[in-house]
Amino acid sequence: MEHGDVTKNTVISAKELSLTFQTNDGPVHALKDVSLDIHKGDFVSFIGPSGCGKTTFLRCMADLEHPTAGSITVNGVSAAEARKARAYGYVFQHAGLYPWRTIGGNISLPLEIMGYDKADQQDRIKRVLELVELEGFEKKFPWQLSGGMQQRASIARALAFDADILLMDEPFGALDEIVRDHLNEQLLHLWERTEKTIGFVTHSIPEAVYLSTKIVVMSPRPGRITDVIESTLPKDRPLDIRDSPEFLDIAHRVREGLRAGHAYD
Repeated sequence: MEHGDVTKNTVISAKELSLTFQTNDGPVHALKDVSLDIHKGDFVSFIGPSGCGKTTFLRCMADLEHPTAGSITVNGVSAAEARKARAYGYVFQHAGLYPWRTIGGNISLPLEIMGYDKADQQDRIKRVLELVELEGFEKKFPWQLSGGMQQRASIARALAFDADILLMDEPFGALDEIVRDHLNEQLLHLWERTEKTIGFVTHSIPEAVYLSTKIVVMSPRPGRITDVIESTLPKDRPLDIRDSPEFLDIAHRVREGLRAGHAYD
């Protein structure tokens, strides 16, 4: 896929990354020997069955989990240093908005913690609400918004402090298909306008193929990468591109990769 003249410098680099959780029933190998480079401006989806380490890998990037072997760098530094430098925004599976705060108040929370002044906070809130098409909802409370709108507000909060990297853990998984399709379209427009580097966890093959420049197929027990698929779809992707032979070919390869991963069980 073409992205204009974006320099292909590496933003996130994992080398032989492994993570083992110790449990009462013995060790659980969540990730084993995972190596991957993500370049500036990439939209990378991670897909695989439950227990394949997709979210664990994303959390390693965000310094929310800590590898037991191998290494991971973000912008050339450790994940911990990148976190302190506010290199990324993180969007969780559920919007996680505080019900006692307005939408504007929720978006401003990280800005308050980081010490932005009030005028800058208001400018940033206005700008990110426009990016996610929620203009005019700043004074509403989360309970006054639909599930899809709440998740867009959560994305706005993650965008508010201008991080170059956006990490998204199945943000649309709980939404119905019609809303999900609309948000997929909006996310592609958002990515195009902001030129963020995006890491996106999903269980949905159509969602992974529609959104991504690169699809990382993972398999369970222990979590590892079975295939990395570079998308050949054009940058401009109307929803009906999902009926095209090219789209269906990529989806077939993802499905084959998932099937191959299960052959190791």
